[in-house]
Amino acid sequence: MERLKGQEIVTKISGTVTTTCDIDSELFQKFNVKRGLRNEDHTGVVVGLTKVGDVVGYDRDANGNTYPIPGKLMYRGVSLEDIVRGAQQENRLGFEEVVYLILSGNLPTSTELKDFSELMSHIMDLNPKIVMHILDLVGNDIMNYLSRCVLELYTFDENPDDTSPENLIKQSLNLVATFPTIVAYAHNALRHNTGKSLHIRHPQPNLSLAENFLYMMKGHHYTPLDVKILDLALMVHADHGGGNNSTFTVRVTSSTGTDTYSAIAAGIGSLKGRLHGGANLKVVDMLKNIKRNVKDWTSVEEVDAYVLKILNKQAYDKTGLFYGMGHAIYTISDPRTVLLKEMARELAIEKGREAEYNFMNLLEERAIYNFMEMKGKEKKKQVCANVDFYSGFIYDMIGLPQEIFTPLFAMARIVGWCAHRIEELNFKQKRIIRPAYKNAADIREYTPISSR
Repeated sequence: MERLKGQEIVTKISGTVTTTCDIDSELFQKFNVKRGLRNEDHTGVVVGLTKVGDVVGYDRDANGNTYPIPGKLMYRGVSLEDIVRGAQQENRLGFEEVVYLILSGNLPTSTELKDFSELMSHIMDLNPKIVMHILDLVGNDIMNYLSRCVLELYTFDENPDDTSPENLIKQSLNLVATFPTIVAYAHNALRHNTGKSLHIRHPQPNLSLAENFLYMMKGHHYTPLDVKILDLALMVHADHGGGNNSTFTVRVTSSTGTDTYSAIAAGIGSLKGRLHGGANLKVVDMLKNIKRNVKDWTSVEEVDAYVLKILNKQAYDKTGLFYGMGHAIYTISDPRTVLLKEMARELAIEKGREAEYNFMNLLEERAIYNFMEMKGKEKKKQVCANVDFYSGFIYDMIGLPQEIFTPLFAMARIVGWCAHRIEELNFKQKRIIRPAYKNAADIREYTPISSR
């Protein structure tokens, strides 16, 4: 009876949600509200300053009008592409170099990088008590699992609330190094909860963060190219400026003076969303649907026909969205996509999936063309494939399960989160982030309960 009444109450209240939450779109223009903190020309509203990273997708002419340019991603003023090319030319991995650069503000010398890499490899090996605590947690989603583990780390930190620069760096290095271990152990624990064997492989000394993660996930069943492209994926996801949703979430929570673990857990919750880090799963699901419905992967006509069905809300999830296409800032190109796509071809050849790669390439080309033909003039904005379009395909070729695709994003983005948190806490004039909301409700008189 109580359960029935409870459901009736929930149904009755939820029935008012559409009305109570609906706000006339004209009011946003009337009060000059920047919905989504975005301007009319799609640029972000400037709400802060940072020296950590920069996301560049447009420039301004002499009159202040914006125009698109090939995308650039900068870490501490250094081009991501230059960092990646430098590592590739020297035939070495680059994620540890990126971590050092983003957290310290400087590119490491060869000696500094060697010492730093050895330290990070050492930190990866978790305290056995923490490992057992992680394995005891039960859940069915690794992002939620990761968030819970981060909050649990608070109890193992001797000075969890200390926000001195030295302690913040210590906490940051520990989180960056242990995220791969936690994700790998969480995945194995979830497998075990479904009746499968439990494999706990401890990180190996002198292996990179990327290779150690593959070892903990797959044993020795990976190739040097697998390691290189996972390392690249971590490099390109490490930071994306202060305005992306999860980083901004970390900065907002950090501005209150909360502890590192609470701030990072908030960032994880943000990243999980399907419009942010969880978008790569939607891309993977959409691509499976397209592959089932397009019989000839080389046919431009057949690909065009199905792409148009998706854009016209006649196929896949019928939202009209083509996942993996478009970005809030990048228009001509997403620099992360350019770098990943280049190495994805090498990996596809190694794995015998070149035909699938060629299909992805054709699909990218035709999606952009059809979007521009159908919506480009109306939106007055060019589109390009974003990083999510190829990342899931790459992870699948490496042999990683879908449930860790978004946690992989978190494994990289923890670097940027920590750097932005440290910056937020070390402004000379600290101020809590507190934007305003304009009330749009009508003023009403209170009605006594006997008269309702």
